[in-house]
Amino acid sequence: MSLTLYPAIDMRGGKCVRLLQGDYDQETIYGDSPFAMAKKFADEGAEWIHMVDLDGAKDGKRVNDKDVIQTAQHLKAKVQIGGGIRKEEDIFHYLEAGVERVIIGSIAISNPQFAIEMIEKYGEKIAVGLDAKNGFVATHGWLNTSKAKAVEVAKRFADAGAETFIFTDIATDGMLSGPNIQAVVELAAITRKNVIASGGVSSLEDLMRLKEQNVSGAIVGKAIYEGRFTVSEALEGVS
Repeated sequence: MSLTLYPAIDMRGGKCVRLLQGDYDQETIYGDSPFAMAKKFADEGAEWIHMVDLDGAKDGKRVNDKDVIQTAQHLKAKVQIGGGIRKEEDIFHYLEAGVERVIIGSIAISNPQFAIEMIEKYGEKIAVGLDAKNGFVATHGWLNTSKAKAVEVAKRFADAGAETFIFTDIATDGMLSGPNIQAVVELAAITRKNVIASGGVSSLEDLMRLKEQNVSGAIVGKAIYEGRFTVSEALEGVS
């Protein structure tokens, strides 16, 4: 199985940022234009761009959607977006504008029936985002930790027809400490669906380890921004 690379653009206040373990008080700004950053990634060969509306995740509504839509409509790369998606109107808003895939996270925990309905209606256009802290799903920009186990939630939505899951281990996110491969592989085995790993990738070796475990994709942010490797180097390494 080939590993799909998803360079990440986290948006807050109209800028490209990274948070340390999801902490809004530990923010590093890497660029003033999400679209310019997306274009840079696309020019290096990225086929997908992973975008997160951090303001939206915290506020429960779309905030940075203009940057997402600009990217989807003006670049060849496909876009997947998460953060602040709570209603079908949000999903339709993005898909109609050319976004390839919409990630539902917090709403999947607070209103699983709605999530199932959206999966049934929009199929592979919907990905389920599972952000886990010590195995339990965290919601609302990682500010709240639920009592739902990530593997149990994933199994439920896989049975409902979800084809893609994005698994983030909050403990590794932004730490450049290596991804939680064991958790990703376990999730893939339980769901038998595509699982995209997010959090902790620090080197090309990490990407190769994920590929060797037949993980379908990897979201990479800080390692690229900190110059550990470029998008083009990563693509060459996992091709």
